[in-house]
Amino acid sequence: MRALTALPDAARAAFRARVSGDPTGAPEWVRDIARVGEGPGWFEPDGVVWRVHGDLSTLVGGVAALLGQAAHPLALAGVQRHSAYREDPWKRLAGTARWLVVSTFGSAELAGREAARVRGMHTRVRGRVDGRPYSASDPVLLRWVHLAFTDAFLAAQRAVGQDLTARFGRGWPDVYVGEWARSARELGATDLPASAAELAEALAAYRPELAPVPGELRAFLAAPPGLSPPERVFYRGLSGAAAHLVSPTVAGCAGVPGRDRGGAAQLTVTRLQLRALRLALGGRSPSEESARWRLGLGPPPDWAAEPAA
Repeated sequence: MRALTALPDAARAAFRARVSGDPTGAPEWVRDIARVGEGPGWFEPDGVVWRVHGDLSTLVGGVAALLGQAAHPLALAGVQRHSAYREDPWKRLAGTARWLVVSTFGSAELAGREAARVRGMHTRVRGRVDGRPYSASDPVLLRWVHLAFTDAFLAAQRAVGQDLTARFGRGWPDVYVGEWARSARELGATDLPASAAELAEALAAYRPELAPVPGELRAFLAAPPGLSPPERVFYRGLSGAAAHLVSPTVAGCAGVPGRDRGGAAQLTVTRLQLRALRLALGGRSPSEESARWRLGLGPPPDWAAEPAA
């Protein structure tokens, strides 16, 4: 543990660069969180959405979300045919991270701009699979992607993230589900759940439309290419925990145990991994630091001290 908490600056920077897709760890879209717009954004500063998306449990939630989303054949076709995740999985990760953090921590102006960018990308993702049309702009398909995402991130926070009950009360999961729905509505999704119970019901209603996730994709998510040996060890803990957090509705299709099917030992190990990483990285991500600076709630982030190019 002592070695992990003394993580060298170079290793810390490498982690930030990996997740953000930028060698500095703070790409322009992170810096825009500080520079574009004024005042709060879509979500309350230090509220439930900030705390869930600022927690390192999102590393586990992201893997679980991808497993769940891929169980819908039309959503899977959109990813397989219109992204380069096989050739550059980390670029795909950075793209997803951009939407998440800008929507969470950006000003209303920046979040709206980001939503417009994503809607524009979605207009180009369309086609047919097995005679069925798909479109990333389809509100029904957007709804599925949002449900799987929300369920996975909520499950990860509950299982391996910091406990939010003392701060927000036992009803925080309902607050998260209800508030985070705004991000999906901005993209065009409709009929979104407003509580954890409604989320579970909405997911279950999709069961007849789901299909097995291809084995090659499951293998890819379990061990993506390009990781160093230490990163592979750490990632194995993330993917192992994610396998025990997928909704029971999609666990069979995803080929994983899912929730409530054991996994206590794995979740404990992953919880300790994230705790050590949290100590090593510090309390807040560059995205949250940028937001707090914009709002006058914190000091300038490290990148703000860099000399102009």
